[in-house]
Amino acid sequence: MLRRMLCLLPAIGLLVVASPGDAWAIRKKCKTRCCRVCQTACDGDCGSAGCESCEENNGAQEMVTKTVMVPTYVTETRTVKCTEYKQQQRTRTYTVNKRVPYTEEKTVDYTVMVPETRTKAVTYNVCKPVRETKTATYTVQVPYTEQVEQTYTVQVPHYEDKTVTCKVRVPYTEQVEQKYMVRVPHYEDKTVSYTVRVPYTEQVEQTCTVQVPYTEQRQGTRNVTRRVAETTTRTITVRGGHWESQTVETTDSCGCPRTCCKRVWIPTCEQKEVPCTTYKCVTEQVPYTYKVCLTRPEQRTRKVCVRKCRTETRERAVKVCKMVCEPRTRTVCVRKCRLETREHTVKVCKMVPEQRTRKVCMRKCRSEERTREYQVCRMVTEQKQKEVTYTVCVPQKKTRTCTITHFKCVPEEKTQTYTVCVPVQVEKQVEVKVCKMVAQKVQVPACNPCGTVAASNCGCN
Repeated sequence: MLRRMLCLLPAIGLLVVASPGDAWAIRKKCKTRCCRVCQTACDGDCGSAGCESCEENNGAQEMVTKTVMVPTYVTETRTVKCTEYKQQQRTRTYTVNKRVPYTEEKTVDYTVMVPETRTKAVTYNVCKPVRETKTATYTVQVPYTEQVEQTYTVQVPHYEDKTVTCKVRVPYTEQVEQKYMVRVPHYEDKTVSYTVRVPYTEQVEQTCTVQVPYTEQRQGTRNVTRRVAETTTRTITVRGGHWESQTVETTDSCGCPRTCCKRVWIPTCEQKEVPCTTYKCVTEQVPYTYKVCLTRPEQRTRKVCVRKCRTETRERAVKVCKMVCEPRTRTVCVRKCRLETREHTVKVCKMVPEQRTRKVCMRKCRSEERTREYQVCRMVTEQKQKEVTYTVCVPQKKTRTCTITHFKCVPEEKTQTYTVCVPVQVEKQVEVKVCKMVAQKVQVPACNPCGTVAASNCGCN
């Protein structure tokens, strides 16, 4: 890649030199240098006749022939070393394990469950009702009336003399009889009916189903698999070959052609038939006898104690308190007023509060403790025993003889031929493109526009 870039640099330089825009830039630069020379010749006066003639000469261009190196691609033949792979047959020995069957008789112990009927005594609890009489104490609120002294405030009039004629309301007290109602407790004996659930035990005959075990012999078949050897023939491909001499033309270090002889392996393929031993599984059905433990259902009857309750209606005497209203009479002081006309001296009445006491009947209750008897039924646990028959399966050991097939591994050596790829260094002729620089003549404008001034003064070279 670096070689190609170096080959393209002269061409890029040629394009830079041959560009019209760059030629105009060079010409403009040369004109500027020339004008400086004119200014020097005209003593700084750019409008003189000598400067104008120099500017007119700048328009004429002179062409120069130059030699440029141009890159050119050429195809060349070169000798290259490369690696090729050749097939080579080799032989190796490997070990194969062969399974060989053999038969062996063996005694096997097995266990059979034999049913056995047994009897055992079972203790169970029975609840028996026991009645007891208990005494309960309860509290009753008994109402009664009591006179209590009560303090109350009364407005008492206070009189003053006044010399004014006016009407005055004079208070006075008058006793009036008043009737009121009082609730008096009245007790009555009343018979109340209530319901009691009395428990009792009753024996009921119950039918149940029992599974009775028994033994039965049955005939069956089982599958026995054994391996049978079978010899077959299969076709395999064997790789072979032979060596051949070939003539190859090569180039030495000086570039002179020479002829050399080399050996080349020519591979071949052959078909061969090889015996092969395979094993296949053969399944056979073998009859045998076995015992089966089964059960049959039987209907049996037994007596079971069932807990029941019956409803009984009973009576008891209860005291009932009723409140009876009674009319009563009492004397109450009533406050009244009367009008009086007075002259000159008038008494003015002012009400003055005064504390007084009176007796008031109040309704109260007192607590009284009373007793009553009631019956309590409690259950007492009693233990009883009974005999129960049950079935237990007892293990029993037995022995039988059976034939068992085993396999043992026998090592066997086999030979195998396989092909291997071997690397070989080979020289080959390869065509390669090479970039070479070729000289070429090109017309380029010269850098001396003034004619009287040297090119070195313009700064173009």
